[in-house]
Amino acid sequence: MSAPTFRLRFLPLVAALGCATTSPSTAPTPPDTASASAPSVPVSKEALTALKQELVKQHGEAQRARIERGVDQVAALWRPEDGDLAAFAREQFLPTGPKLDATFTRLEGLFEQFDGHMNELGRELQWFTDLDLGPLLPVEPLLAAYDPSSNVTSDLFQAKPGFVVLLNFPLTTLAERVKEGPSWTRRQWAEARLGSRFNRRVPAAIEQKVSQAIADANLYVAEYNVWMHHLVDAKGQRLFPQGLRLISHWNLRDELKADYTDPQGLAKQRTIVQVMERIVTQTIPAAVIDNPRVDWDPFTNKVTVAPPESVEANAPQRPAKADAAPEPDTRYARLLATFQASRKVDPYSPVAPTRIARAFELDRGLPEERVRTLLTQLLESPLVPRVAKLIETRLGRPLEPQDLWYPGFRPGSKVPEAQLDALTRKRYPTADAFARDIPRILQGLGFTREKADVLASYIRVDASRGAGHAQQALRRGDFPRLRTRVEKGGMDYKGYNIAVHELGHNVEQVFSLYQVDHTLLSGVPNNAFTEALAFVFQARDLELLGLGQPDAASERERVLNDFWQAWEIAGVALVDMATWHWMYEHPDATPAQLRDAVAGLSRDVWNRYYAPVLGRKDSPVLGIYSHMISYPLYLPDYPLGHLIAFQIEEHLKQHGPLGAEFERMATFGSVTPDEWMRHATGAPVSAEALLRATEAAL
Repeated sequence: MSAPTFRLRFLPLVAALGCATTSPSTAPTPPDTASASAPSVPVSKEALTALKQELVKQHGEAQRARIERGVDQVAALWRPEDGDLAAFAREQFLPTGPKLDATFTRLEGLFEQFDGHMNELGRELQWFTDLDLGPLLPVEPLLAAYDPSSNVTSDLFQAKPGFVVLLNFPLTTLAERVKEGPSWTRRQWAEARLGSRFNRRVPAAIEQKVSQAIADANLYVAEYNVWMHHLVDAKGQRLFPQGLRLISHWNLRDELKADYTDPQGLAKQRTIVQVMERIVTQTIPAAVIDNPRVDWDPFTNKVTVAPPESVEANAPQRPAKADAAPEPDTRYARLLATFQASRKVDPYSPVAPTRIARAFELDRGLPEERVRTLLTQLLESPLVPRVAKLIETRLGRPLEPQDLWYPGFRPGSKVPEAQLDALTRKRYPTADAFARDIPRILQGLGFTREKADVLASYIRVDASRGAGHAQQALRRGDFPRLRTRVEKGGMDYKGYNIAVHELGHNVEQVFSLYQVDHTLLSGVPNNAFTEALAFVFQARDLELLGLGQPDAASERERVLNDFWQAWEIAGVALVDMATWHWMYEHPDATPAQLRDAVAGLSRDVWNRYYAPVLGRKDSPVLGIYSHMISYPLYLPDYPLGHLIAFQIEEHLKQHGPLGAEFERMATFGSVTPDEWMRHATGAPVSAEALLRATEAAL
């Protein structure tokens, strides 16, 4: 799976403000800044009651429910400095009719422009940190950390349009959307999304601190490379080819998968797992990170100066010193900074007073406990040891920790990665070459030639500094961007696999912006859905290279592959969730304490669900995923995405072709997850389809 795609919606404009429920005892106190006073209600209950009665008398009994709800919504976020609430309500309340309709249309068009242009400004500020355009200027991280949208929501409250929205349109709860949503019109759904943009009033300075923390974490992850030729064993032997530079965790994991076809694969895999565990525990020497001028034995942790003949010609300038001092918990300092910045948002979000709550209730649209139930349903399935036994039979040995990422069910998985690399490098020497091939790829996926050409005309392709990601457009007239890593010799298979995944995101983004009926509903319910649609593309990457066509045998393999991947990432998601709960329970923790906690939580989940299947106890490897650092609380979207993707695939088997069905699904917009799924496949989000199919495949 690739780096995630945040749906950067202007709902307070920073997708980095997601969150989770805590008990009152762990609720944070307001931050100590002059601009960060907690919201207060400057009007008495009696005065509000009188105001409501006055408005009902003026506009009629039929408007009572709207008046009472709107006045309460405004009062919850109104501050003394905002002035006379009653005078504002008398002037700005609009009864049902042409003027309310015109206001809705005006705001919908305006917010599309706000979202789109702020998104474009953010993209420009992050241009050089996101793309592989050479060494960074010292100013680039500062530019990438600046969020031009951080003041907008605060300004719209101060200037009062935010209160116009709250006075006239509903601020719904998740429970309301789930219960009443199936009977809503599309206009009602759009109104609900309009109201949700103003569900909290966070000072701009706090928004900016969150953006700064996220940007710092993203840059840290984007530059976290390991030069594999410089990993040596106790005899000084090198297992990996010269020039192989892998980003953590994405490329490390993908190299591990590729090594199943290598005669030296088992030794390579054990080495990669050791590297991963040292990253998680922060026992990795700081000197070896993105440094090809030193050699490192990850088992003994010994660092030596690399012989000159072994150093790559394109090696960056790094100190060539045999320094084994560990990385100083930088990984967890980055995560802790994001937590502390996010915690300052909590007092200003009464509807979801922690980042965990915001992540599940507001951003994901699914209660945390329902997500946890889906994850444990996968992890505790009696099918797991049966699939594991099949893998063990194929490998001819007991399973080990690296088999968490066993890829052998995928079509073409027995093709050596060197052969795949040669094929993709020849076909895609540059990012532009991939861009030119998009129409052919889309036709291969089942889109008509005309539709493929139109879709390709909207998508721009860039060479990524990190592993890769898709960046959406948020206004009609802008173009989504596909980013993937393109090394100097061309796009290797890892980069191509990610590019096909990101293309799935981009196609969804074109449909869900340009063809949705209300731009307030653009997008999909949450990131799990865009991941699911991207998985549908990614699963066909080898077919698009001319390697393997679907048949009954490959269909069985596809089911088992989907099950094993979902099982793998479900535990990773639990670690991410547990980490955020731990931080809320220990708000004053140091990076070292957080390091020990994450390693401990990773081991706990491993020992409960994975050690009985994969052999070794106490591995912290589940904590390796870089999303935990740069995309907080994103990881639960991946197992959800696998479940959703499987339901989509099952539907496509009966109701294809892929192109037309993909378009129908992607244009439905940002409603609740179950409502979207019922429209797409006829059933709500569930693990049952995958479990039933796996049982049948076995």
